[in-house]
This record gives sequence, structure tokens and C-alpha cells, in this order.
Amino acid sequence: MEDKVKFELEFVIQSSPQLLYQYLSTPSGLSEWFADNVNSRGENFNFIWDDSEEQAKLLKKKSDEFVKFSWAENEDDSYFELKIIVDEITKDVSLFITDFAEEDEMDEAKMLWENQVSDLKQVLGSK
Repeated sequence: MEDKVKFELEFVIQSSPQLLYQYLSTPSGLSEWFADNVNSRGENFNFIWDDSEEQAKLLKKKSDEFVKFSWAENEDDSYFELKIIVDEITKDVSLFITDFAEEDEMDEAKMLWENQVSDLKQVLGSK
């Protein structure tokens, strides 16, 4: 298995950090845009899509700032992090995503995030 490569994406989101955080950190919020259904028990999250189910562990979170998950089947140190960044001058809110993908799946992984974030913006009523 080849090593996964870290990548980062940034999306400007017209939302308050508090509201955005609810969509990043709660099962009900995540099931609005990230997966068809999300259940959690403590730090363990179950993400359910049409025909698949993935387990992730919540590694770290800070209210209104970020959440960091690791997929259960990962055998490496990869994770995905959703971080809220507020520009001090313009007060623009950005969602900063850090994730890992294998080199030959990089474009696909980025496109998947772009589609997911597009759904998130729609749910939030952001452009």
C-alpha cells in the first residue's frame, strides 16, 4: 500500500462559526451534508452512505473552531480535519479541510470534498 499524501482545501462559507460548527461536529449536522446518516456513541461516529458504512473516531475538537476524525480502518496516521477560520479583518468565515489520499486518488478526493462542501453551502444557504 502506498503512502497517503496530505492535502488541504479552503472554502469561503457565509455562515457564523457557531452555526457552521454544528454542521461539522454533530451527527444531525453531518448527516445534512456529509453522509446520508450519521450516528455517534461517544467519540465513535458511524457514517452511512447508500451501500456503505464507515466508522471514524473523533480525535479532537474545539468548540466553534475544529473537529478532527480518523477513519477506523486506517493503518496509518492519516486523519481528516475540518477547521473554521475567521479572517480578523474581513470577518470572512472559511472552512479549511485537511485530508489524506493516495497519489492516484488525489483529484477524486478533492472533487469529493468540493461536492460535499457544495451541499453544505446549500444547507447553510451560503453562496
